[in-house]
Amino acid sequence: MSWQVRVVHSTGYRYDLPAAQSFNEVRLTPRTDHHQDVLFSRIDTTPASRLFRYTDYWGTSVTSFDLHAPHSELKVVAYSVVDTADERAPVHESTWRSLRASDVIDQHGEFLQPTRYTPRDSELLAVSRELRKGCDPADAVLAATNWVHEQLTYRPGSTGVHSSAGDAWRAREGVCQDYAHITLVLLRAMGIPARYVSGYLHTKPDAELGQVVRAESHAWVEAWTGGWWAHDPTNAIPVGQRHVWVALGRDYADVAPLKGIYSGSGASGLDVSVEMCRLA
Repeated sequence: MSWQVRVVHSTGYRYDLPAAQSFNEVRLTPRTDHHQDVLFSRIDTTPASRLFRYTDYWGTSVTSFDLHAPHSELKVVAYSVVDTADERAPVHESTWRSLRASDVIDQHGEFLQPTRYTPRDSELLAVSRELRKGCDPADAVLAATNWVHEQLTYRPGSTGVHSSAGDAWRAREGVCQDYAHITLVLLRAMGIPARYVSGYLHTKPDAELGQVVRAESHAWVEAWTGGWWAHDPTNAIPVGQRHVWVALGRDYADVAPLKGIYSGSGASGLDVSVEMCRLA
């Protein structure tokens, strides 16, 4: 069964002293692909600005805008309505040997390499060897996501937006970003191409139609085992109709919801809120 979901994502910045100008890019527009169909999307800014939209290297829709008048606040609100897809079964088309083929490595090599957020880790490398024993690649993905879910404690505030997989693993706690990064380290160490996905998760499976749920941005992983498919290590569940996809990349750095720079001497404060509502 598929869902129709409305998402309202609000981000507000406050400056102690007015910012003279700012330059921003936003990744808040859901994707239209085989997972979901975007029926409506809009991004508003306060102060109002002219918006420019383009698709980045990873296929994510990016909205950019500049502000050239002094402003003490900046608010960005993204509205979207999305038809989401039913849950997909793991893809069991590849073998360990086929994953080492030159064409696979050539096509998906960027999702096999370590990054700043997903560096090589000797302890996690040893874990990856144990998890893949007796598994085909698709089953190894499930073993890795379930293992991360069991090993970590979900604790907001225990890590920061710049924390790496190694930071979260040493702490044995974190948030969805950390669960995804550690899972990526394990899968890439096995030789499975894997990428970071950002989006949203409706947190109430039995929500009534029209019920508004306060939510947060969410992250999970997508693995290639003869075809791309996704799993949510934070909750140890398949990715399906309660998930709304927004951006893809190698790690969080490729999908950050809002990036920007401003000129001015005042520090900034940040407020973020996400509301989701099942419409059908």
